[in-house]
Amino acid sequence: MKKIQLYKNSIKGLFLTALFLVSCSEILDEKPRSIFEPGFFQTEEGIQGGLTSMYAHLRYIYGQAYYFNTTLTGTDEVTYAQSADQNFLVMDISGQGDIDPNNSRADALWGAAYSNINTASGIIKFAQNAGVSDALVAEARFFRAFDYFLLVQTFGGVPLDLGAGELEFNVVPTRTSVRNTVPEVYTRGIFPDLVRAVNELPEVSRLTGTATKTLARLYLAKAYLTYAWWLENPNNIPTYPETSRVDPDGNNAQWYFQRAYDIANEAIDNPGPFGLQETFYDVNLAQNDRNKEMLLYADHTETSEFYNGGSLTFGGGGAPDNFAGWMMTWNYTVIRSSASATQWANNIESVRREAAQATGRPWTRMCPTIGVITNTFADKSNDSRYDGTFTTVYRANTDKAPAISSPIYNANLIQVQPGDAILTFLNEEPDQAIVYPTPASLGGNIGAGILPGRSDFVVSPKGISRIVYPGLWKLGPYRTDSGDGLGQPNAGSTRPFNIAKFSELYLIAAEAAVKGAVGGKSARDLVNVLRARAGVWRWDNNGNQEKIIDNSAEMIAATPMVIDINYILAERSREFYAEGYRWYDLIRTQKWEELAKTYQIGGRNYGDHTPQTITRNIKAHHYLRPIPQSQIDAMEGDRTIYQNPGY
Repeated sequence: MKKIQLYKNSIKGLFLTALFLVSCSEILDEKPRSIFEPGFFQTEEGIQGGLTSMYAHLRYIYGQAYYFNTTLTGTDEVTYAQSADQNFLVMDISGQGDIDPNNSRADALWGAAYSNINTASGIIKFAQNAGVSDALVAEARFFRAFDYFLLVQTFGGVPLDLGAGELEFNVVPTRTSVRNTVPEVYTRGIFPDLVRAVNELPEVSRLTGTATKTLARLYLAKAYLTYAWWLENPNNIPTYPETSRVDPDGNNAQWYFQRAYDIANEAIDNPGPFGLQETFYDVNLAQNDRNKEMLLYADHTETSEFYNGGSLTFGGGGAPDNFAGWMMTWNYTVIRSSASATQWANNIESVRREAAQATGRPWTRMCPTIGVITNTFADKSNDSRYDGTFTTVYRANTDKAPAISSPIYNANLIQVQPGDAILTFLNEEPDQAIVYPTPASLGGNIGAGILPGRSDFVVSPKGISRIVYPGLWKLGPYRTDSGDGLGQPNAGSTRPFNIAKFSELYLIAAEAAVKGAVGGKSARDLVNVLRARAGVWRWDNNGNQEKIIDNSAEMIAATPMVIDINYILAERSREFYAEGYRWYDLIRTQKWEELAKTYQIGGRNYGDHTPQTITRNIKAHHYLRPIPQSQIDAMEGDRTIYQNPGY
């Protein structure tokens, strides 16, 4: 069977650009290469080069902001922000345009995944001739399954044969293709590769950040869970290519839910070097990157542009830069304070663009919905996860070079110092009415509000809008080379983009338990492990001060006695907010329309503080993304049957 022209990208153009996987002494030894051919994979050097490219390919998916957008915009977590272009507007499905094969931006996944799949198949096919260990080959098996799992969730059934036979390495670019069904992709591709990976990968990674048994168990459990939901199909969502919801191996959905539960608990009970951080704050603290909770990440570094895969001084807004964090960063640099203590002068830029985790480069393309602030993260006193997710206080950085030495006056014309709060997004609606002055310039130039006696401008939870909203602290940049200045805020983030976390194992097992899986841990037991951790504080981002308190007992007590799937999804949002999980969570459980059909947000202009209720038109065909138009255009024959229905 011949396959489409796209797959020539699987053997050409896979440059082994930087992959910094470890601290200082151990890195993957990379040499740029423009083509992979069968002979290359028959040497140990070739196998190592192919494996290195597999880790590098993660940077073309994770941290790639337009793919990031497709995983979040249009869910209950995220809507489009004031500066959104069509890439973001259409994903909201709220009357700003229709998703189509040209604009869905799922093309970022399609191209990167298939190139990597073919590389993996080359390693698997020829590795025996190179005399490398089964453990090295298992890394390729993991990545082939990893990419197919992303593809089948996003597009439905996809081709297992790239032109040389099913799951075979392909060297001849061709222009026709046949899509396999969803069950075929899972049972012939994903499950066998992941089972082998679990059996053959080491418990301890060969280099910091490389694949392990625990990582493979997480993805096997998650694949079982996702396929179980697909078999059950509670809301009768159509699939494509059309096929009956029958497992070729004769197992039912309950069998797969149980397997998901069992595998996840095996990983929890046999963690190897992995485990939970003591506090949620430490999971996402930049200085603590690559911690024991991280099972897989797309890596970057500030020490070398080659190993970073992009400029260290300026980011152009494209892969392989890690620029996803820019998208939910609003233009806080518009905030103004006053040089006068007697009359509002609106002339001091008191919060300047800085390469710091709380700030970074503004793009204003995506923003949280009001429901995220008021409902998802309703408990901001006991639960540390809101504080460990968002930037809610913007502080004066006028002491950073070039310093601003003149006195600075802020709300109520009260003098402020470097490090003081200039703008605060309040945790709750205040008892006293906020005064939102007009014109907008009197509210710090952004239409923010004033409360008596406070030197900081304020915005209430229901007062956020598409133009002014809390930033995403957890994805903010971090550099150690900024000295006493503002650093390089225009560059892509040199932090790793986290992909897989040990914490997810608890929620996978809990979800399976809600669906009927049985064992020694109930859904409530599993959820409460993370909720107890969320109650432990060591730092208060909002207050910029140490906060040693343990609210774990209160968190556990507040957990419902009976856990349902909506509660699991809420916990997943609190743990993984804006990390690219949400669309996949909602389509897996078929809860997308129920949880995201309507949302509230303020308007596009400074001073818009009245919540608007928006309705989305989520249809059944939206549960699959369209096959990219570039793929369709490269094909011969009947292209219409290749595209997903509705597009």
